[in-house]
Amino acid sequence: MSIKRWVTRRWYGKPGALGLLLPLEWLYTACAKRRRQRYAQQPERRYRAGVPVIVVGNISVGGTGKSPTVAWLVAHLRERGWQPGIASRGYGGHADQYPLLVEPTTPPQQAGDEPVMLRLSTGVPVAVAPARADAVKLLEAQGCNIIVTDDGLQHYALERDIELVVIDGERGLGNGHCLPVGPLREPPARLADANAVLINGTPRVELPVDGWAGTLSPLHLRRLSDSVRQPLSPLPFSGKVHAVAGIGHPERFFATLDALGIEVIRHPFGDHHQFTQQDISFGDQLPIVMTAKDAVKCQPLLSDTMRASSWALEVALTPETGFSDWLDSQLEPWSHVRREDVARRC
Repeated sequence: MSIKRWVTRRWYGKPGALGLLLPLEWLYTACAKRRRQRYAQQPERRYRAGVPVIVVGNISVGGTGKSPTVAWLVAHLRERGWQPGIASRGYGGHADQYPLLVEPTTPPQQAGDEPVMLRLSTGVPVAVAPARADAVKLLEAQGCNIIVTDDGLQHYALERDIELVVIDGERGLGNGHCLPVGPLREPPARLADANAVLINGTPRVELPVDGWAGTLSPLHLRRLSDSVRQPLSPLPFSGKVHAVAGIGHPERFFATLDALGIEVIRHPFGDHHQFTQQDISFGDQLPIVMTAKDAVKCQPLLSDTMRASSWALEVALTPETGFSDWLDSQLEPWSHVRREDVARRC
């Protein structure tokens, strides 16, 4: 077993030997608290946008369903007449210059995998920058009248109007400890300060706060050779497939495929894994099914023949009834921004 897998098991089970690192956890927690207090005491260090900012983040390391939540938010806001943009750190990307406005053709090596995926799936402007305030300023210049940030809960240099924390219902908060003993970036008490908590999937562990329920459901399969979408029943292939997942919680992806009746050969990778041809060369002709995020990086590595039998599983998040009304009520103080923008466009 690799060290990374061993640590992950300890994070989502009993800490075991990681308990020896408790002094480091105390130091980490004290530094995180001090950093947040420093920004609270020095408002001049925080950027206040001229439009509302919704931060979608988590307090744990790894995937919880933030990107599908961002995609749902963007679709909902557009239905309500807003002109949203998405700001991101662009983790895993290295651009020559920031902020970077992401185009559908921008290589994930420059912008990161999630920003490119969100640009393709939502169609709204996406900007990336290590300092998220720079990305927000660029989106404001593009005419966006509301900003949704993909991650960034701990990026206190950016003022926010709504904090939405996403939690994986299956794994919850792990062992409840902060790094390095556990998977948390901030203590569980931080959840009480957020405007809302969205629980992705059925909670299997008790959580310290109440939250809105959300369901992540598969939509269809998209063939990588031509982007043709195929329904999940009947499946466009039979027999075993290679399942590739370089996300924060690969087992969730594999479980989704299992539930669809797909017999999978599992290939888990770390979150934001930088794929090589060797990673996805399996020496046979079996189909490959991967997450939409991984497809952004893997598609250029595949031969034409392999693309024709490779698929991305596209999913969507649906919050429980009432969440959209709650969100609209939170944005009501900013409704004049939307109305003024509509008036200008007319």
